[in-house]
Amino acid sequence: MGSNELTHLDDKGNARMVDVGGKLETAREAVARCRVLLAPATFELVKAGNLKKGDVLTVAQVAGIQAAKRTWELIPLCHQINMTFVGVTLTLNEADHTVDIEATARTKAETGVEMEALVAASTAALTVYDMCKAVERGIRITDLRLVRKSGGQSGTWERA
Repeated sequence: MGSNELTHLDDKGNARMVDVGGKLETAREAVARCRVLLAPATFELVKAGNLKKGDVLTVAQVAGIQAAKRTWELIPLCHQINMTFVGVTLTLNEADHTVDIEATARTKAETGVEMEALVAASTAALTVYDMCKAVERGIRITDLRLVRKSGGQSGTWERA
């Protein structure tokens, strides 16, 4: 369950970075997911590996991992975190013509890795878009969400 306070605001409503110096270093994990909706013809090109830019799924996987490690440079009030693991899986869903993306981030730190998992999933999705845009401009990225987090004071949270 979440707090009713916005931790990135001071008592006057100004943005601030949260001081995590007094927190315990604990094992933390976060999992995020999203989907990339493709036209059937584009989906088949991705599946067959026939796009001019190369292997969409592998490039998107590496992009997601790389992005998670640089989250602190993208999101202004995020802390720089030593990641112990980042994994990104991209699964082709034939029935829906989608690329389903799941990103997992782990650390042992004073703060969580939810943003790192979300950045990994969204960057992987944006990379799929970038690699496919020459053949389809109507690609949609949907359902970016945190599905689970564990560790820290608030413990485990899981989306119903």
